[in-house]
Amino acid sequence: MAHYIRLRRSSRRGGFLKTLALALATAVVLAAAGAGVLLFEFENPTLTLNKEIKYLGGKVELPLRATDQKSGIRSLTITLTQGKTSVVLLEKSFPRQAWFKTAGPTSLDEKVVIDAQKAGIKEGEAELDISVRDFSLSGFFKGNETLRRLPVTMDTRPPTVKILHAARAIHSGGSAMVLYTISEPPGKHGVAIDNAFFPGFPVGKKDAYICYFALPWDAGQPEKMRLVGSDEAGNEVLLPLPTVFKKETFKRDSINLSEQFLQQKMPEFAQHYPELKGTLLEQYLYVNNQIRRSNAETIAQLSAETDAQQLWSDRFLRMFGSGRAGYADQRTYMYNGRAIDTQTHLGVDIASLAQAEVRASNRGKVVYAGYLGIYGNTVIIDHGQGILSLYSHLSSISTTVGTLAEKDQPIGRSGATGMAGGDHLHFSMLVHGIFVTPVEWWDQHWIDVNIKSALNAL
Repeated sequence: MAHYIRLRRSSRRGGFLKTLALALATAVVLAAAGAGVLLFEFENPTLTLNKEIKYLGGKVELPLRATDQKSGIRSLTITLTQGKTSVVLLEKSFPRQAWFKTAGPTSLDEKVVIDAQKAGIKEGEAELDISVRDFSLSGFFKGNETLRRLPVTMDTRPPTVKILHAARAIHSGGSAMVLYTISEPPGKHGVAIDNAFFPGFPVGKKDAYICYFALPWDAGQPEKMRLVGSDEAGNEVLLPLPTVFKKETFKRDSINLSEQFLQQKMPEFAQHYPELKGTLLEQYLYVNNQIRRSNAETIAQLSAETDAQQLWSDRFLRMFGSGRAGYADQRTYMYNGRAIDTQTHLGVDIASLAQAEVRASNRGKVVYAGYLGIYGNTVIIDHGQGILSLYSHLSSISTTVGTLAEKDQPIGRSGATGMAGGDHLHFSMLVHGIFVTPVEWWDQHWIDVNIKSALNAL
């Protein structure tokens, strides 16, 4: 009987070992199969071109995006071929990071600058090949490939650019305009002032283009001020502008911050910025610096998405009331008898009656209507072609984003929201995101001489 029991135990042990061995073998097979599926996957990478390329010659920027969510991207190659001549313009490869998981980047965003002229390709027809490969071992270990073939025309002749009108002078903190023509459909065109670029827009007649440009309040003499005109092939022409620079000086002022002001204002900001902490003074400095910079970034983004058409006409309206502070006033903030901060006032403050009606200074599209940090309740209107107006510290807003506001249309009421000590309107003008003096835009004579007469002469 005891012998029989020992045999049964031995039989059970042998069955367990067989089951374990089978499970391990199955796991190995499944793991090998899973690894094989990853190593030999057959899904091609995706390739998206964010710009249509028809011509090559000078420098042409090609934004593209490549993705591969399985084995990852191995290489990106761009080749230009004409007849028997083939030149590699870009070759980017990535080292393998792993074998049994994603081996390379799953996405690649590139702004490739193609300079075909340096490649020695002649005028005429050619082909631009863009290839993306992944880390799969399929295709005889070469990986899956997505290949895009683009027929292109080589054109190395620059366009003819002619200045029709250019502003005689521009002040620091001022605005200016240039009117010009380009002999063929343009690529990038506008005004370059040192490292800043201001895009141009079609006027709508006689193949003419207009570009508004500006200098910040603290600008010095520009080293280079040029009109840039390029064609679709990237051939570029640079013409010096005859515009003369004039330096402006601005008022300096001191503002005393009271404990009462901080007690009144900081709770308002805390409602919108819960990250505020520390003493009232520390909160104030955070608002007047970090949040001010964040507000500037928001305004810059809105300015970059301007309408291509001129929506405004004639002079911009100034709200009735007395001026309390001017454009580019240099402010030193005092607390308990010592200077704690300095900032620049980038607009004009106008005060009349409490909660006075605020109207659109000119026709344009409302691109912002809400709370904006130091500006409080704010409305920003895009008047097209890089020209924007800003209305802030409002007690209430009576318009919405997307509204096409007509000139003199009510958009809100003055107030003391944001970094304001009393009821007034803070009004600003911007040219491609640069705050400029509103005084020029309020002046019909300045509009006539610098803009309207040139447009009427077309």
